[in-house]
Order: sequence, then C-alpha cells, then structure tokens
Amino acid sequence: MEYQLLAEFVRVLKISRNSRIEAPLLQYLSIMIQNMDSEHAIYYCLSNGYINSIISHEYKFDGGDLAPYYISFLRAVSSKINRDTLCLLVKVDGDVVVSFPLYSEALKFAQHGEKMIQTAVRALTLNIYNVSDDMVYQFVSTPPASNYFSDLVHSLKEQCVHLDSLVLATVGTCTDQKRKELLLETDKIVDDLYYFKDILCVGESRLSDVVTQNLLNLFVFPILLPLLQLRRNEGSNLSAITSLYIVSLLLEVVGGKTITNAVAEIVLYPFMSSLRDTIEGSTEKLFSNHLNNVHKLVYSGSEYGGGGIINGNLCGKPVPSYSHSINFSVDGSVCQERGGILAFVFSENHSLLLASLFLLFTLAGSKDIEHLLASMIGLHAMQCRMDHDISASQVVDKIIFVAFMPQILNSLLKVLASEPPTPVQIQWHTGWFLQKLLVLQGKKLDDHNLQLFNTSYKQSRERFQKELDGCWFDCMLDTLRNEWTSCKAALEKPSQSKDLLFMLEHAVFQEIAAGNATSAYFSWQRMVDIVKAFILHVQLKAFICKGELLENPLLASLSSPTGSGITHALDLSTASFGSEISLGAGISCRIAFSNAGIRDIYLIPLACETSGKLLLAEKHPFRSQRGVIIAIAPLAELSPKIDEDHPTWLHLRTREFDPKLNASKTRGYNLKGLNHAAEGRWTLGFPNTKACEAARLAILEQINKQKSCVRSTLAPLLQDNSDCSDEGSSNMRICR
Repeated sequence: MEYQLLAEFVRVLKISRNSRIEAPLLQYLSIMIQNMDSEHAIYYCLSNGYINSIISHEYKFDGGDLAPYYISFLRAVSSKINRDTLCLLVKVDGDVVVSFPLYSEALKFAQHGEKMIQTAVRALTLNIYNVSDDMVYQFVSTPPASNYFSDLVHSLKEQCVHLDSLVLATVGTCTDQKRKELLLETDKIVDDLYYFKDILCVGESRLSDVVTQNLLNLFVFPILLPLLQLRRNEGSNLSAITSLYIVSLLLEVVGGKTITNAVAEIVLYPFMSSLRDTIEGSTEKLFSNHLNNVHKLVYSGSEYGGGGIINGNLCGKPVPSYSHSINFSVDGSVCQERGGILAFVFSENHSLLLASLFLLFTLAGSKDIEHLLASMIGLHAMQCRMDHDISASQVVDKIIFVAFMPQILNSLLKVLASEPPTPVQIQWHTGWFLQKLLVLQGKKLDDHNLQLFNTSYKQSRERFQKELDGCWFDCMLDTLRNEWTSCKAALEKPSQSKDLLFMLEHAVFQEIAAGNATSAYFSWQRMVDIVKAFILHVQLKAFICKGELLENPLLASLSSPTGSGITHALDLSTASFGSEISLGAGISCRIAFSNAGIRDIYLIPLACETSGKLLLAEKHPFRSQRGVIIAIAPLAELSPKIDEDHPTWLHLRTREFDPKLNASKTRGYNLKGLNHAAEGRWTLGFPNTKACEAARLAILEQINKQKSCVRSTLAPLLQDNSDCSDEGSSNMRICR
C-alpha cells in the first residue's frame, strides 16, 4: 500500500486490453483483500477511489474466464465493507447516493448462466444490505436500482413456467430422468425463494416493502386470482397443481405477515363475503379491511403500491357493498358447484384435492397469519373463537373445517376407496390428511363416512389376502415389518416437515402398466404397494377405533425352530452354492444347462416356518448320502407344471429379480428406470411320469406348508371385525 500498489494496478488496467493480464490481476487483488485483517489497511485500500476505478474499468467479458475472477474480486470487496468504509465506495449528492459501482456492476451478472456467479452476486448484495446504511437503502429501493427486484421476480416466474411445462410433459411418462429434472427445477425455485427470505430477514422496512410489493403484484396475485376465479387470466398460464405448489412453497419458505395474510385474504375471500353482515363491534373494521383489500384487487385491478402496510395487511380504500358474482370457466376436473379453494378441495383430481388441502394446512399453521383469518379456516382444535362480537351460530357455517368437515373427510375416503386403487403414494398422503383431520373431528367418523372407510378397508384387506396366493408371498412378512415403521412415521409427520414435492409427484406419477404385470419385478412392486396400502388401512382403523396408531406387530424375530423341524431349518439356514446337504429327502432327476450339458441331480424342496427354498444338488463324489448344492430358488415362485407333450418333464419358473440387490434402484417413483430381466425357467427330466408327478406334489406340499405358516402369522391382522370395539389383539403369533 505504501508504494501505491493500487494506483499501479489501475495504470496497468488502463494500458492493457488483454484478459490474460486482467484475470491474474483481479485474482491477486481478491486474494490480497480477502487476507486483510487490519481495519486501517482495509480503510486505506478502499480510499482514494482506486477500487472504484478497478470496478468501473471497461472489461471485455467475451465468454472467457474473466467474469468469474471479476465477480470474485467484487465479492471480496463486499466482504470487507462496514458502515465506516461503505461511504468510500459510493458517490453522493447531498444526502442521496447517485453512484454505487460495486452494487451496480455486480447486478449486471445477476442473471448470468453460471450458478457460481449468480451465487456470488447474491452473497455480495446481502453483504451490502446487511451494512445498514440509510442512504444505500434508499438507493437500492428506488429506481433504477430497485428494478433488480422486479427482474428477480420475473426470472422466478419464468422458472415456474418451465417447471409447469415439465409437469405437463411428464404426466403419464414419469421416468427416473424426468423426475430428476423436476427435482432440479424445483431446487432452483427454492433457492430463489430463500434468497428473497434472506433479503426480508435483513429487517429494513424500505427493502422489505419493495421486495414484498414485487412478490405480491408480479407473482402471487397473477397466480392466485385467476386460479380462484377472482380475475381473468392475464398472462399466468400455470396449471392449477403447479400454482398450488408454488403458493404453498412461497408460504413455507418466505412467509412473513404481509405475504401470508395477503394469500389468506384471497383464499378466504368468498367466505368473508358471506360473513360481511354478521360482523359487529371491534372486529368489523379489521374484517372490512380484509374484504376491501381483495375487492380492490378483484374489481379495479389495482396493485399494492405505495399505500404502505398497516398491521401486516395491504392498505386499500373502502369500497361500497357488493355481491360476489364473478364466474369463469375452469378445468373439467374441478368441482363446478363450488367456488374458490373449495373447487379444488372437492375436485375429482386427487392431486388437486391434496394440494389445496395442504395450502389450507400451511396457512392455518403459519405463525404469521392473523387470528381472524386463521379462525375462518378453523383447523386448530375446531376453533370458532373469531371474536366475541361475532355470532357463533352464524360463524360456524362459514368456517371451512367446521362447515365442510364431513364432505372433506368423504372426499379423502373416496380416494382410498376408489377402484382401481390409486397409487400407494397418494394413499399414504391421503391417510396423513385423514389422520390430522380426525384429530380435529375427535377421531370419529359419521355413519356414512365410517361405512365408506370400512368398504375401503375391506377392499385393501382382500387385495392383501389375494396377494398371499401370489409369487411374492414369502416376502410379505419382511415387507410388512419394514414398511410399518415408515407408515407410522409418515402419518405422524408434522405439516412443517412434509416435502411439498409430493404435490407434483402425484400429478405425474402413474401406476404400473398392466401389460407388465406378470414380470417378477412388477409383481414384486405390486405386492409392496398392496402391503403398504393395507398397513395404512390398519393404522387408520386403529386410530378411528382406539384413538392411537399401532406399534409394529412384527418387530419380534421368528422363534427358533424346535422338534422335527430342526434339521430342515439348519439345511435352509446353511444352504448356499457349493455347500453340502443330505440327500435323504432328495428326488433324483436330470437337468440340462446351456453351458454344462445334461447333469444328474437331486431335487430337494424345503420349507421351515415362513422360509422355503428349492435346492438342486449333485451327489458328493466321496460321500454317498451327501450332495453339493448347485442351484437355489425360492419356493414361492416355482409354479411347477408338467409338460403336456412330455409328461416326464417338469417346468419350474424362477425369479431373476432380487429386491435386496435392487433396493436402491426401486426406491421412490422410478418404476420405469430399471432394465427388467426376463423370467428364468428350469426344466427337469424324470425317469417316468409317476416320478415327475411325485416331484410336483412334493414341491406344492412344501409351498403350501410355507404359505400356511405365513397366513397363520398374519391372521391377527386379517381378522374381520367390523365393530372396532370388538377388535381383537393385534399381537402376532408365530407358526410352528
């Protein structure tokens, strides 16, 4: 510094037009500034206008590496400014900042294609906002500098449009790759919203006002008003499901009193309109303010401008009394007989139903929403405590989760009882809403809804029982053990912890294609989904009947075998390729392998408790009563059949798909992301038809033995008790 190093840098920049010189120079400056610890050195560095000269120099960003070095330098400078040094980087005229190169030049890269540069610019702006300089706040919150915030909102809208196009393009073709694209796009939107949240958290009123104005006028209102049929669509072409997702995400990430209450006012507008004549006393003025805010937006098309914020509400002028008569055409899946948010709550589209309910849950659970608006939703403890000045009998009929609770529960139960069944992911989320609403309802259903739930429960139980005859019955106990804990945790999850992406996943997720239903993989996936759906119904039944969720009934390990089953249990537990086994119960036959020719083997079907395997063994070369295992297959899939043209041939089907090996690939929604192997098949030859039939019967006997034990173990869960009060114990017993 003593040798006028910065002045020399400025001189070099003026005589150089080569980025190969400018880039290392900026890198050196960044490193130098980042390592300054002395306040005196920082003050000296920022004085004399040298830093501003370096910032304002006309660089040629021609797509090379200069831009990252330049932004890194600007960020390094921003990290060292404070209230004492910020004045060295701005040019003022009286009490007004007229030039701030550090801020202005950085904003030119705000929409840069490289994420690293975007992140650096946002970090730089937050460093400036957090300095708490009054003149700088005035500069950034007035045009042209304030255009940065409107540009941010427009960029956010473009990302939402792109997300919506992905959602619409993905419907019916949800592959793993497309789901990753959805995740990537939603992550970008979440990042932008958190940036808005960081700006609002600075806590400066002018900064918060300009950000809030832009978010409401350019983002929230153009989405919500057409969505709820309160204003004609004038540019927002987002689908209903994407709109509900975006608004819920905004509330969850950004929130704040102004935004939360503005959204609540619009959502609750039809209900407030019908309550206008019932309001008296001290609440009347506040209630009228809420109505006037939305009325101004709906009928005059006004925006929230310079009126300011009063008690967290949008400031609007009083308007005369009116009748709500706006009606626009909507999508065919939306309930035409209902208005506003209820059109989606009672929609035939399950995704819209769940998404609209979650928006109401998010509003009611927000700490920023006013008590008057929260009471109109009525989600917490069925509260009707809007105000002592309001007639309780008149208000109850207008509170969403009081007046419409039976119908809402009915809509959710119809999702569970629908035929063909909805995807299990939707069923689980539907169960989550049911469990939360049942808490408010006193954990009871009226007769009609209880009958509907019983129907849904019986359908689920029948599908579960039918699956016991399928080729994956041997895995049902393990699946039930594993999924039970997951289901209980999902039902108990608070709304604040719920991943909002479930709204979009429901919209694009499709069930397993019927044409592939016979493959081992799709049969396994169907079994898992049926088990998960049955667990949900068991838990909901317990909650309705007993008021609590059940603990896992299969946590205890299967008891050790005793008596005559001990030998078979040992054989099964130690059976592996190349191990020895007794040939006492083996059936002699022959098999042809493509790479090993015809081989003489012994067929040994073994079932012990809920486990069962078919072993193929060759005679041991030195021990006549022992064999060496050369192949193993689960009993459940074999389906032994004698060849019609060759009655000494026995065909066995084997599973090529292993759930344990493919667990990571099959988790989630990427049902079409696997290469599904073809089914395996063994053909065994026997000396005569009698031996072939004996082998078939021996295999079926062991399969039935294994299946019987699985059924016995599951019997307590499958008890048909329509009266919950008579429901027996759900403790699981073990088949011996």
